[in-house]
Amino acid sequence: MEDVLLKVNNVSRHFGGVYAVDGVSLDINSGGIWGLIGPNGSGKSTLFKTILGLHQPHGGEIFFKGQNINSLAPYKIYDLGVVNAFQVPRLFPSMTVLDNMIVAARQQQGDTLYNSLFKRRKWQEQEAELIDEALRILELIELERYAFAYASELSGGQRKLVEIARSLMAKPTLLLLDEPAAGVNPVLGKKIFEKLHELSNDGTTFFVVEHRLEILFEFASWIYVMDKGKRVAEGKPSDIVDEPAFYQAYLGRA
Repeated sequence: MEDVLLKVNNVSRHFGGVYAVDGVSLDINSGGIWGLIGPNGSGKSTLFKTILGLHQPHGGEIFFKGQNINSLAPYKIYDLGVVNAFQVPRLFPSMTVLDNMIVAARQQQGDTLYNSLFKRRKWQEQEAELIDEALRILELIELERYAFAYASELSGGQRKLVEIARSLMAKPTLLLLDEPAAGVNPVLGKKIFEKLHELSNDGTTFFVVEHRLEILFEFASWIYVMDKGKRVAEGKPSDIVDEPAFYQAYLGRA
């Protein structure tokens, strides 16, 4: 039996009388790229924010590695290994790319006052290790030459890549990506997914919202379809294209 990493069980989230997420259930197993698709307003981003703890569910349960995370604060969910990369990159423009990368690392020794004052050697050693790790990830996405450039100097596509790379600095078990190929040319979009596929072979699981279906379907192992707050279909990409609910969601007809 495959290992269920994330279980969303009959989860709902409403705003007033409008249900943005309405009784959604899905499982994400360890490994690979998992897709979440649907037209604008179908509830995909709200579901992501609910998983991340940015919204509290009004019904149902969310489990990560068997632990109920419904009531956990976002930073505690982050500490468990559930990490998010924003659709619109939120880099610190006046900091270098390298510094933007390092700030995302979890459990830094110098974060506490005591360690910063009395365990200088310990946090300096860790910082050196983090620099090496950040440079390795930047090399993976072929942006190592921009390590000491300010984030404000990057192009839109480069910022998108650094946003994803920064999230990898947290060594996530599960990485949620909201439209990683949005706003970039098709060649770069495919390149991003090729990198995600490589990283998925190293143990990181990706759960991806994406409107560039031709790219997502090439790399995802399983697809969930949402429409009007509900999960209306699921399956392998080759099966989804023959699913009437898929066409109903996007075209309004089967």
